[in-house]
Amino acid sequence: MVGRQYDCLVNPLGAVRFTFEKAVTSGTDPASLARNDWGVADLFREFLFDNDGISQVPILTSSTVHRVQPNTLVRFRGMIQDMLGNEFYVGAYKNEETWNTNKFTDVSQFAMDPSADMRVWERRLLYCVPVPGLNSWADSTSDGAVITSTNSPSANREKRQRDTCPVSTEVEMQDASNELPNSPRAKKMREGESLMTEETDCGRPTVSDVDFRNKFSCLVKIYDSPESDLKLNDVFEFIGVLTFDTEVKNDKNGEHELEDELVNLPPSKVPRLHCLVHRKLSVADMVFKSPTMEPKPHLVKGIRESLLHYLKVVLGDDELAAHFMLLHLLSKVHSRVDSFAVGKLSLNLTSLDKSSISVFGNRISNAIKTLLPFTHHMPLTVEYLNTASLSPVKDYETNRLVSGALQCAEGSHFMIDETSLQAGVLNSNGVENTRLLKDLMEFQKVEYDFKYYKMNMDADVQILVLSEAKSNILPADLIVPFHPSSVGPLGDVDEETLNEWRWYLATLRSSPHSIETEMQKVVEDDMVAARQVDRSLGSEDFSRWLTMGRLMSLSFGETCLSHQHWQMVKEMERLRKERLQ
Repeated sequence: MVGRQYDCLVNPLGAVRFTFEKAVTSGTDPASLARNDWGVADLFREFLFDNDGISQVPILTSSTVHRVQPNTLVRFRGMIQDMLGNEFYVGAYKNEETWNTNKFTDVSQFAMDPSADMRVWERRLLYCVPVPGLNSWADSTSDGAVITSTNSPSANREKRQRDTCPVSTEVEMQDASNELPNSPRAKKMREGESLMTEETDCGRPTVSDVDFRNKFSCLVKIYDSPESDLKLNDVFEFIGVLTFDTEVKNDKNGEHELEDELVNLPPSKVPRLHCLVHRKLSVADMVFKSPTMEPKPHLVKGIRESLLHYLKVVLGDDELAAHFMLLHLLSKVHSRVDSFAVGKLSLNLTSLDKSSISVFGNRISNAIKTLLPFTHHMPLTVEYLNTASLSPVKDYETNRLVSGALQCAEGSHFMIDETSLQAGVLNSNGVENTRLLKDLMEFQKVEYDFKYYKMNMDADVQILVLSEAKSNILPADLIVPFHPSSVGPLGDVDEETLNEWRWYLATLRSSPHSIETEMQKVVEDDMVAARQVDRSLGSEDFSRWLTMGRLMSLSFGETCLSHQHWQMVKEMERLRKERLQ
């Protein structure tokens, strides 16, 4: 373990230097250390996870950033909104006979002689934001310690040397503007592996708007991690060294200073986090208060019954709608066959007018926000379609990806209210937005606009449409006429029950599932018989039935489709068709 003078929490750079010096003393060539972390990551993983140090690490937010000590260990949870390319920096240098390192910092901790033997290394830059649509109950920003002292020698040293010993050089120019859609780099970008920017001054990425004034964001610097580990729109917890300059220098006149702040991501506005350890977060990870138990059928059954009852009350005693809502909330894209996203189950509740939507719209919206960590409410009107920015767009003047409303994390839920949609004329933007929404619902893809070409990024979102009649804009997998019979009080739900429901939805949606040979024959025979009765049934209908069968089994905590659950699916479909008639 590292001694007190190299405390991982309050002096992580001391721990970095300690392990670096140990590696160099053992005879390791400093040039080779650019390709590994010389034991730093293992040291911090031991502190964080083996010794439960993570509970002591403050969480970085807009309210805590000014109270957390610079050059100390922090953690930040957020979505990768943009990938800003690679930055060169002086990673190691030799003054006289001593090698030092600048890894995990923006400024040298010790004076660098201009004639010193230097090693230039490389790191990746990620622009990260709080997860879009994150609900307050899933926000863990209060789940961490806050260090208020700002008088450490390391903090003062950073202030003294900030202007004189910068270690970054410039961002490598890796512009995607001339890439063809089918080129190897474009394919990488489609997978979210690498979205690079053009060269900018002093290695600082630029921003196309002033969202950092209104929304807390963080520039994360990544070391020693394969590009495939981090993808656009993934949600991560980054743990690393904080550098944040709250002192805005007045070395420019007012107009140019404001322009610089609007265009760039200045250290005084956007904190830097030099990542030591990162871990990808799933929907289940965001349910941080979930009970720790295995999803065994006998435990799951009781949770299912109570959640189904709650959904039934929310939906005005409409039991059939509650059953379909449960399957919808469990749905997830688990594979792709050609352009088809297997596992999605979008839902369109119809027969909602302006009167009923005022009551049930809020009930449904609030219930989903209570159950799922990432939710979005979209009021679909002609004005919204004509004016909204749904697709992310690359701004080449500032070399930034400008986020759109459809750029979101995996597992997000969209509730689209179509009940206020009236006759009107769609402009070109409205037509394009309509197409984007339709493609998201049908193919689970979002189109990113890189001006010179378009690129489809895979998505995994749940979509619920509320409308008066069947939506002509958004063709859902399931159309269910909504038949409420009462508006009873929802009552108070205790926190333990809420956490059980959240755990249930987050855990079971990702559980494995299979259909045994015997049941495959039963399903195939039933599908053939249904086709003989109704020639309009096609492959999409049969795929939907299989998805419903899978979700029905999972809702009971079962990993194989049973006769009982298949019969339940067939009965739900029979009742739904009766309503449609």
